[in-house]
Amino acid sequence: MEPEQDVIVIGGGIAGLTAAALLAHENINVTLLEAHHQLGGCAGTFRRGPYTFDVGATQVAGLEPGGSHARIFRHLGLVPPDAEQLDPGCVVDLADGSAPIHLWHDPDRWHQERAHQFPGSERFWALCSWLHQQNWAFAGHDPVLPVRNGWDLQRTLKAIGLGTLASSPFSLMSVADLLRLCGCADQPRLRRFLDLQLRLYSQEPSERTAALYGATVLQMVQAPLGLWHLHGSMQVLSELLASAIRRDGGEVSLKRRVTRLERTKTNHWIVHGQERNGTSHQWRCQELICSLPPQCLPALVTQGDSQRSALPAHYGNRLQSLQAPSGALVLYGALDRSLLPHDCPLHLQRDGEDPGSLFVSVSRDGDGRAPSGQATLIASVFTDPRQWAELSEPEHQKRKRKTLETMRSTLESWLGIPTQGWNHLELSTPRAFAHWTGRPQGIVGGLGQHPHHFGPFGLASRTPVPGLWLCGDSIYPGEGTAGVSLSALMACQQLMARRGSSLRLG
Repeated sequence: MEPEQDVIVIGGGIAGLTAAALLAHENINVTLLEAHHQLGGCAGTFRRGPYTFDVGATQVAGLEPGGSHARIFRHLGLVPPDAEQLDPGCVVDLADGSAPIHLWHDPDRWHQERAHQFPGSERFWALCSWLHQQNWAFAGHDPVLPVRNGWDLQRTLKAIGLGTLASSPFSLMSVADLLRLCGCADQPRLRRFLDLQLRLYSQEPSERTAALYGATVLQMVQAPLGLWHLHGSMQVLSELLASAIRRDGGEVSLKRRVTRLERTKTNHWIVHGQERNGTSHQWRCQELICSLPPQCLPALVTQGDSQRSALPAHYGNRLQSLQAPSGALVLYGALDRSLLPHDCPLHLQRDGEDPGSLFVSVSRDGDGRAPSGQATLIASVFTDPRQWAELSEPEHQKRKRKTLETMRSTLESWLGIPTQGWNHLELSTPRAFAHWTGRPQGIVGGLGQHPHHFGPFGLASRTPVPGLWLCGDSIYPGEGTAGVSLSALMACQQLMARRGSSLRLG
């Protein structure tokens, strides 16, 4: 058995790395365990010859002054990564013959754009802006949601202002409810645009996205916030956080897949893990932070060396009943930059039926992802991961080839790329994501941000099992590298309070 640790963090994505870095900075003896050979999870990268591809996430929020990444990096004494602010943040083509919609960073320019694209919708956008301002003021005080004990309640009450109280009646509404409230329910183009954008961030369309969540993500591109394109790759976030862990005395252990979390009679934990060659390891610790999808816990957490679950029955049943998130089909391509449209934006979205709405990310010349004069192009579409998990391997390969052909031809028709213009082309299915990230069935993103699952109604970072904490894209405030960083901060603050200390960002 390895030497006993204060805390073990499971999962080397951005949430787990942030949690381990924050704890190491507080002189907590912490070890991070990651099953893969590299860090990053869904924000990792891989190489194909001269090309570097971001696995999942391709843009970052929270690098602006006061943003979640900026606050955490400053607290850790890290220099933020080199990044370019996206303007436009995205260009959305509804594929209806109308002009694409540009999500400009400048609020006035975005106001003019939406007034032109969606006349008569300003009441809706004004309400979203007001709700966002209240959300942002509340979130800036690091509340704890959902509340599970007196300490959580105390922290959350300190974050509540008059604006929070005024916006609370909207907490059970959806974005579609806001449309109806503002007299915009009869605008199909606006509804299609919202469905496309919200699905990227909430896993849900406007009818099923919480109004308070949707109001904020619809403002993420505009100043004083913004979206960012990292130079090099998304991997630089992971490398920065890992460097902070090691600098402050923490340990990062790769190729260690956790197979069981054993709760001992003394209320400690024994973490059982295994390397790919079959070598077994055990780590003993006082507390655990788990950034894996919460659906994994019922099969992992046991009482002692028995197979009996250490989770209370009601909690285990809740985790097992969580609706499966989406999977993703991702095309990774490379081509000569001259074959792309002139002034091609870095992020595009296009509505469609088959294979579905595409979200496309293009590298910037000189950003380290492709040789000079070439570009990487990543196109993704949501899919039901269960449909891929049930296929035999021959059926999987056949369907994969067909999907690649459909996505390729769609991109060629949309962007005017010649069929012979690709220098590299491959498709990743949920099976590949399951192998890469260890997520069951290759799911991506967290729980859908439905009004009944968001904020005070969501899954708590504080579990019913003392010493077991959760963070990641299924925990408030939601997915994206900025969101999971805040969930890690929340879990670490709760853990430190339980240990009689505190953790506050400057």
